[in-house]
Amino acid sequence: MLVTYPTNPTEMAGLSTTELRDRFLLADLFAPGEVRLAQTNHDRLIVGGACPSGGSVDLPVPADLRAQHFCDRRELAVVCLDGTGTVEVDDETYTLAALDVLYVGQGSRNVRFAGTATYYLASAPAHRREPTRLARRDDAEALHLGAPAEANVRTIRKYVHSGGLASNQLVLGITELAEGSVWNTMPCHLHERRTEIYLYFGLPETGRVMHLCGEPRNSRSLIVANQQAVVSPPWSIHCGAGTSAYSFVWAMAGENTDYTDVDVVDMDDLR
Repeated sequence: MLVTYPTNPTEMAGLSTTELRDRFLLADLFAPGEVRLAQTNHDRLIVGGACPSGGSVDLPVPADLRAQHFCDRRELAVVCLDGTGTVEVDDETYTLAALDVLYVGQGSRNVRFAGTATYYLASAPAHRREPTRLARRDDAEALHLGAPAEANVRTIRKYVHSGGLASNQLVLGITELAEGSVWNTMPCHLHERRTEIYLYFGLPETGRVMHLCGEPRNSRSLIVANQQAVVSPPWSIHCGAGTSAYSFVWAMAGENTDYTDVDVVDMDDLR
């Protein structure tokens, strides 16, 4: 499992483009027939990709966790990005289609992925067991925001949060941009009480997102391709614009599961 370490704002300002990408961009999470995982030590979030490619693959237990099962001390969200398949959690089997999300509670033992689906995984430490539950795309709470004149018409679906699938500290949802819209999360905000990771998907092969990060008055940028993720520390902005419409999974972990707990950044404060 790839492990990246916490970065402070002063350190980020001095990183080269290559160092910035090495520290914050997770570029190789998906490979046919594999489960790949990466951990950031900002709030100990783990994300990954599972691609059974018509067969089945088991969720591994990285040595770094010092655990018998992946969810011994963790909770897990499984997002079906595309295709269809099943996720087996102990003795229960769940069928997922595109943009369905399965929450797997702490204490679950064995997790197996099957089918043609591409699964994205997000996990945070947990101290109590919440029930394993499946949320369908059309059943998730949806917010419809933006305007064509601002190129940011989007639908935000909230799955794992205080008003949805119960969790310890994981908060997760999916934002879909409408055709002709490219901006996400602008005006931007900070999450001083949570780390967030964006997983961009639905981009064409040559499509890119210009992701903005760093302190509001000292911003940096990353060029992100399809199915690549960006780690956003609590002190960093996280927003961007693409060469076409796209979607992204946002996953957070930290002090609370209140979706509205954000600190808005005034446009005059961006540099």
